[in-house]
Amino acid sequence: MFDYENLRLIWWALLGVLLIGFAIMDGFDFGIAALLRVLGRNDDERLVLLETIEPTWEGNQVWFILGGGAVFAAWPMLYAVSFSGMYLAIALVLLAFILRPVGFNFRGKVHDARWRNLWDWVLVGSGVVVMLISGVAFGNLFLGVPFQFDGDLRMSWHGGFFELLHPFALVAGLVSLSMLLAHGACWAALKADHVIAERAARIARWIALVYAVLYVLAGIWLAYGIPGYAIVGPVVTDGPANPLFKEVARGGSWFASYLQHPWFWAAPVVALLGAIGVQLTVGKRGLGGFLCSSLMVAGTILSAGFALFPFLLPSSLDPRSSLTIWDASSSRGTLLLMLGVTAVFMPIIIAYTSWVYRVMRGRVTLEHVRNSHNGY
Repeated sequence: MFDYENLRLIWWALLGVLLIGFAIMDGFDFGIAALLRVLGRNDDERLVLLETIEPTWEGNQVWFILGGGAVFAAWPMLYAVSFSGMYLAIALVLLAFILRPVGFNFRGKVHDARWRNLWDWVLVGSGVVVMLISGVAFGNLFLGVPFQFDGDLRMSWHGGFFELLHPFALVAGLVSLSMLLAHGACWAALKADHVIAERAARIARWIALVYAVLYVLAGIWLAYGIPGYAIVGPVVTDGPANPLFKEVARGGSWFASYLQHPWFWAAPVVALLGAIGVQLTVGKRGLGGFLCSSLMVAGTILSAGFALFPFLLPSSLDPRSSLTIWDASSSRGTLLLMLGVTAVFMPIIIAYTSWVYRVMRGRVTLEHVRNSHNGY
């Protein structure tokens, strides 16, 4: 059960789970932040929106830390290449992560409208930057990124930040942005005062429609305008972690894996059904709208991961240097040890998170903010 091939597959699946967990749990935080000036018409309404995420946003970042730790431990080559080559893009994301708590904590330190407006826009910017750059990064995976290895596995990167802003990558960024904005609006429709919730529900429906159009457009572009990658010859699934031991051809379809594994088509179907579900359920009683937007997020990430399979980071300079799940992992012993650690701590994290959300259930009302808030 835990041979090298299966461990690699398990950790590929776990990487997807962590990405989905991060996008769902932290995604609505960033969506709320980005929509703060749209959903909140005055300072009281913006306080309501911030209080819907205030008790949980720090805990939600556990998924981001877990994702980074999993890449470092299970896929060290992926970590080294992506963090080195995309340094500026990752630095911008980290800056947004740093500014967000500063915005939360500093916003109420001075009772001045200009001061609060400044930090409101910091929160808006931090949300937009993370959501947009995350999507652009995913888009570049399908285009291939400009790195290669020499015979001693020394990596060299030949490109800059602005070269990552390919039109397809920007469309992927807009898919991510619209998806998480809709997700954040669904959270506001679930948790905010009814006045704000009705506004959020209307906005969620429109943004989910924009997402669906962009998602289909990106899929068509990927199918007919972006050449795919494929391993040529026999695939060694339990060999050493050396990407130069394989041959890769470019020019096929990124949807070849969908033909080999027809059940992969469930992912884009779930994504689009989630968007339709947002149209039908958001703003109504219960968790329906938020659950549908969560399915939309999960289906989108899964559909991208399934299309890339078995590639993790394709190379546009030297396709043979592309990293796959079969040649970029840690040793079998490391994967097995980390799997044991994950089996212990992941249920604890999920149980604790579930308990926190149960305790903090219910809406944040304008009356509560006006009567009890001291100092924001």
